Amino acid sequence: MPVVCNAKFLFGVTLTRTLRRRNVAINFTTSIPTAPAAGSYYIYIVYKSDFNSQALNGVNLPVDDLFRDALWWSFSVLAMLILGGRIYERFRAHLRHISAMGASGQQQTYWARNQSNWWKVKKHLLYAPLWKKRHNLEIKLSSAVNMGTLPSRLHTTLLVAYLLSNFIFCVFLNYGELNKYAVVAELRGRSGTLAIVNMVPLIILAGRNNPLIPLLQISFDTYNLLHRWMGRIVVLEVVIHTICWAYVEHAATGWPGIWSKVMRSPFIGWGTIGTIALVIIMLTSPSLIRHAFYETFLNAHIILAFFAMIGVVVHCELAKLSQTPYIWAVIILWLVERLTRMVRILYCNFSRKTWTAASIEPLSGDACRVTLHLPKYLDINPGTHAYLRFAAVKPWESHPFSIAWVNHISKTLMPPRSEKDLESQALQRLDKSNTTTDVSFIIHAQSGMTRQLYDKASLSGLKVFSVKAALEGPYAGHHSLDSYGHAVLFAGSSGITHQIPYLRHLIQGYAAGIVATRKIVLVWIIRDAEHLEWVRPWMDKVLQMPGRRDVLTIKIFVTRPKNPREIASPSATVQMFPGRPNVKLLLEKEVREQVGAMVVTVCGPGGLADNVREGVRAIQEDGVVDFIEESFTW
Repeated sequence: MPVVCNAKFLFGVTLTRTLRRRNVAINFTTSIPTAPAAGSYYIYIVYKSDFNSQALNGVNLPVDDLFRDALWWSFSVLAMLILGGRIYERFRAHLRHISAMGASGQQQTYWARNQSNWWKVKKHLLYAPLWKKRHNLEIKLSSAVNMGTLPSRLHTTLLVAYLLSNFIFCVFLNYGELNKYAVVAELRGRSGTLAIVNMVPLIILAGRNNPLIPLLQISFDTYNLLHRWMGRIVVLEVVIHTICWAYVEHAATGWPGIWSKVMRSPFIGWGTIGTIALVIIMLTSPSLIRHAFYETFLNAHIILAFFAMIGVVVHCELAKLSQTPYIWAVIILWLVERLTRMVRILYCNFSRKTWTAASIEPLSGDACRVTLHLPKYLDINPGTHAYLRFAAVKPWESHPFSIAWVNHISKTLMPPRSEKDLESQALQRLDKSNTTTDVSFIIHAQSGMTRQLYDKASLSGLKVFSVKAALEGPYAGHHSLDSYGHAVLFAGSSGITHQIPYLRHLIQGYAAGIVATRKIVLVWIIRDAEHLEWVRPWMDKVLQMPGRRDVLTIKIFVTRPKNPREIASPSATVQMFPGRPNVKLLLEKEVREQVGAMVVTVCGPGGLADNVREGVRAIQEDGVVDFIEESFTW
């Protein structure tokens, strides 16, 4: 006959196993009699460990729900604060645009001056790197080993606050509980809840079609940074969740019991699948691996994320956990974003008669000029980019490229024979149903798909190589420069493709009297004068635009000229220089001659972007100078 004792376990696992081996049944009580019966014998025990590894035993649901709501509120409040700031910026920009677009440069002086100390916030927080000046310049251990980039000061502040809040939520436990397994069980529930709650913004921030991008006017590059760090927190919390369960289960049943649950219990088994998938994602996501095998990483990332979501949703469904709706929301958001991409591709490239074709021209300097001939009209703003796929080169991969030139071709209008014809056609409203759009890019060969595309076009022996292609986009383009009287555009190498559409748009707007811009300075840094050929067809059109000489100055810096005779300035408004520019001196000169509010934009290598950022911060006190950076860090 087994011996029965009313007990509260104080001596831990060893006594539990001893009693089990001796066929002693334990009837647990939650309180100790204040007046024990004479001759009774009590063993003071903390709750049997196996009890706290099952279901929601030991989990503090009210506190978990409290911290879940705290996370939701923190995300919501931050988004509302940013939205409020953006609405104010848009209102002020609109007011500036309306008042300045009919004013001369001198009449825009009010908008050129700082009216408050807001410039201090821009200098020391919004535009500030984490330390000194490095932000987008990649940290390289060698030419082949890339360690990624550093977050900005604002990004770091947000990330530290997010990491600390999750840490505090996890460690806020009932340490007064004598049963250490109950404390571990509480941590198990807390970490699992936080992991699933964090998965919702994790998925939203990962998407190209994230609705917060145009709403808050925050770049996908920034969201991608937040996504990476949020993913690390999710994986860490899932691992803590799993370890807590395994610790208590091991105390009760040992390693054989753990393996038995993993293999035989669907609830534990699917949870383990989700955990393993997330851990593999984290192990393969460091910048060192991600940059070395990006295409492989991206495909594996998608597959593993799918298995992780399936594992977690089945895990939650089997136990009917309260967090189940959140993981279903994650899956739905993921599927909707993927479906949106497919719809975009079909909308942009498919018509009843044809599919998008691409014309690829190999150029000097390992670059291609690529023009996609879309079968329909597509409205594209300056500053946008699109993801491209090519049927002949890894069609399952898509890569982002800045849109350099857009040409709408009407089937009902005759081709223009003169500049006057072109102007008259521009005033006519396009019949979009009878118009197609050509979208052009410059793709500089690096490695992977871009290198294969260049090699294929070069080896074809054709001046123009044609292939079926697909465009997904356009994305971004939410920054308007129309309200600025002064625009300084920096471009490095193929980054010129981001700036040309702004040149075209602002010059057209100046001629029509619908923008505030009165001065545009383009600074383009190239390695070789041959790179001028990349954009010559489009630059020729820009230079022929009415009003161009009144507002545009182009400064081209050739860092490695092959011949000094290559460096010849064709006019006072188009100047060429050898070597690299002194960005700080250039910006100091522009702010002394500032016309209205000034905007400085940059698209190019990380080193150039960091130099421009440093120069913009140095002149914040001298006038209203805003900074916009276009980057594709991954």
